[in-house]
Amino acid sequence: MKKLFASLFLLLCAGAACAQNALSDDAFRQRVHGFVDQWHADAARADSVYFDKMAPAGVYIGTDKSEIWTREEFRAWAKPFFDRKKAWAFTAIKRNVYFSPDKKYAWFDEQLNTQMGICQASGVIHHSADGFQIEHYQLSLAVPNPLMDKFTKAIAEFEAQPVPAK
Repeated sequence: MKKLFASLFLLLCAGAACAQNALSDDAFRQRVHGFVDQWHADAARADSVYFDKMAPAGVYIGTDKSEIWTREEFRAWAKPFFDRKKAWAFTAIKRNVYFSPDKKYAWFDEQLNTQMGICQASGVIHHSADGFQIEHYQLSLAVPNPLMDKFTKAIAEFEAQPVPAK
C-alpha cells in the first residue's frame, strides 16, 4: 500500500512539474510578447528608450537594402523622427515566439500593421539577469505573390536608373 501511495505521489508530482514547466514556458512567451509590444509602442511615442532595448551590438535591418544598422547607426538615422516626436507605429497582428531550453534566447516572427501596410519581421532577443535586449531585428514588406512580377520589375527599373550626383 505504501508503494502504491508513493507511486501515486511521484506521478502527481511529475504531472505538476510538467504543468508548472508548461506554465513557465507560457509565462516566458507572454513576457516576450509584452517586451516586443512595448518596444513597438516606444517607437510610436518616439521615446528614446526604444534604442536602449536593443543590445549594444544589436542589428536592425529595414526594408531598403541599404538599411543594415547597428544600434547607434539606427539611433542616428532615426533621430529626425524621434526629434519631431513622431516615429513609426507598428502593431502586431500575429506573432510566433520560440526560445532556447534555458530561456537565454528567444526568437520570433511577426506580422505587423504599419504605415507601409502589412509588414513581416523577425527578431532575436537575449534574456539575461538585466532583462531582454534585441540582438537582431529584420523588417520586410509583405508583397502578395500575384503582385510579385510587377514589384520586381519596378525594382529592376528603379535600380537601372543612373545614381544622381551628390
